[in-house]
Amino acid sequence: MDVSELRLRLSHEPHVLPLPEKFLKASYHIDASKVEAALAWLDSDEHHHIITQSDPFYPSLLLEIPDPPPLLFVKGDSSALLKPSIAMVGSRAASQSGLAVGYQLSQELTRSGLVICSGMAAGIDGAAHQGALDAGGETVAVLGTGIEEVYPKRHAALYHKIQESGCVISEFWPDTKAFAGNFPKRNRIISGLSLGVLVVEATRKSGSLITARLALEQGREVFAVPGNILAGDHQGCHDLLRSGAKLVESAVDVIEELTPLLQFQLEELQSRHHIKDELASDLPFSSLLASVGYEITPLDVVVEHSGKTIELVLEQLLELELQGWVSAVPGGYVRLKRS
Repeated sequence: MDVSELRLRLSHEPHVLPLPEKFLKASYHIDASKVEAALAWLDSDEHHHIITQSDPFYPSLLLEIPDPPPLLFVKGDSSALLKPSIAMVGSRAASQSGLAVGYQLSQELTRSGLVICSGMAAGIDGAAHQGALDAGGETVAVLGTGIEEVYPKRHAALYHKIQESGCVISEFWPDTKAFAGNFPKRNRIISGLSLGVLVVEATRKSGSLITARLALEQGREVFAVPGNILAGDHQGCHDLLRSGAKLVESAVDVIEELTPLLQFQLEELQSRHHIKDELASDLPFSSLLASVGYEITPLDVVVEHSGKTIELVLEQLLELELQGWVSAVPGGYVRLKRS
């Protein structure tokens, strides 16, 4: 969509404006200065994007939720929005062990081929984004402020790093300041973008439980990490587990649950954008890799299916593990990503 068409839509179609529902139902005058300021922001940098619901880069999963944002302001690589993602959320005042778990799981899930989606808040959100970046993957930060407002300020460096390996997005006008009511609203986008939501650490009053509830309403998978029963840090997670959330100890617990959804989304992505899997042309030991399933595959089954000697199988499995294709688990091996 070119700028002139976007200007026309912003100026004459109120339903595309990112305004609260009470204003949409009321009679109001569109602030032309806001429209022009947004378009000036768009023109100011090639990495600035305004994506409408008719844009091919608008995430198809997000369109499925009851109230998808009419506009997305994006800084960075907007193609990250089209790739399979998992949301990771949790306490802002996370414990050191919670931060370590969030960081580790983010790295494992990133190496499995998933984009990590979170809200760039303090605590678990920050650990999730940093884990993805340090693993060389992509991450998406959904802001509760305008796209040009960094909140919290301590995440200024993270905010810029995310744009180099993913993107930051917001449904609010670029200069919108931090307002408490906007953060729960943005949670529906975090869950809506993702195949599932993983809650790493949460008390019973944690805002991350809002994201989990929204995920359930949107038909997404919900995962939770268990914790110490003597501390209150994980009570929210334990409540989710009692309600049917899947218990997570490693990335394998998430991947095995999401595999059918991953395959469906990747096929849809390829058909919509004619994208071939980036890894297909550089697939290592393809015959051996085909012998390892997304559920635990015993070593003797891998050997039998591959037709290779056990010595060669062990050597090649080690190489595949180092490259992030498979993981050694009790009872055999598990495949982590598609070819």
